[in-house]
Amino acid sequence: MTSLFEPLTLRSLTIPNRIWMAPMCQYSAPATGPTAGRPTDWHLQHYGARAAGGAGLILLEATAVAPEGRISPWDLGLWNDGQTAALRRITSFLTSQGTVPGIQLAHAGRKASCEAPWRGGKAISAADGGWQPVGPSPVPFDAASPVPHELTVDEIQGVVRQFAEAARRSLEAGFEVVEVHGAHGYLIGEFLSPHSNHRTDAYGGSFENRVRFALEVVDAVRAVWPEEKPLLFRVSATDWLDEGGWTADDTVRLAPLLQERGVDLLDASTGGNAAGVSIPVGPGYQVPFAARVRNETGLPSAAVGLLTDPEQAAKVLANGEADAVLLGRELLRDAHWPRRAARELGGTVRVPQQYGRS
Repeated sequence: MTSLFEPLTLRSLTIPNRIWMAPMCQYSAPATGPTAGRPTDWHLQHYGARAAGGAGLILLEATAVAPEGRISPWDLGLWNDGQTAALRRITSFLTSQGTVPGIQLAHAGRKASCEAPWRGGKAISAADGGWQPVGPSPVPFDAASPVPHELTVDEIQGVVRQFAEAARRSLEAGFEVVEVHGAHGYLIGEFLSPHSNHRTDAYGGSFENRVRFALEVVDAVRAVWPEEKPLLFRVSATDWLDEGGWTADDTVRLAPLLQERGVDLLDASTGGNAAGVSIPVGPGYQVPFAARVRNETGLPSAAVGLLTDPEQAAKVLANGEADAVLLGRELLRDAHWPRRAARELGGTVRVPQQYGRS
């Protein structure tokens, strides 16, 4: 029996299997008005279908801790109590299906204020309803992107508080897991990497200074997130730059610092912080980064990235390369992938009674 279908306990929470849904933005929340950032019926059916399909943990998409932290105007948010109440409908349904509800808290930094992908994904100007992005340094993502406002120390501390407030609201909304988004070139990842962080104060320069913001966010979230509930951190384990960027060695160095502060599992993705880089994309291409963290630091890890075949995913766990697998696009294609994997590999996942005759 593959361990894909075995439970995993983090702190006092037991997740029923190790097939988890990775956060994937839907760009489908209202953009303006009193309902801005709230989930809609789209979100309920989207996440509900994957819960009915057997995913053990569902991490909701990058959810902005502040309006200016949205990747696009149509992102989910968790900066007000109306959003908190609206998310309870989703967490209640996921829980009813035996799936653990989780949420990824995020700030897009210099990659904020963009169109949805199907609208081209380009930066939205203030004249067209956008806003000025912020970052550790006034360094744009690429030639087509605006120059971000360089955050002051006081503004950095304000963002730390926003993460803590969003974590508090996550608890009120019924989530059992919080993941801090430190990957894909968004704000926390921008601070980590010397490619995007050119500061000369306590938040830039040395490795210790560049990780300071990430650790402060983790400390602030852990302070309001219950001791018995797990905290995850997503990192881009490498910028895929030959020099001048964040590296796999940096990730291995960061992992124990996160663990000391109460992070229970590292979600190892890659890339997103440097434009125009060559990434050797292929089946399981990011698994080695999760394996290094798990095997060199002892911090549990989750693998993600072109994991599409049940036997392939099972081997990741059997080889000791990760403690769980996170499926992204494959779960967009097949909401019932966990059930299919169970049939192929001889495992068991929960099937809604309404589908029992299938």
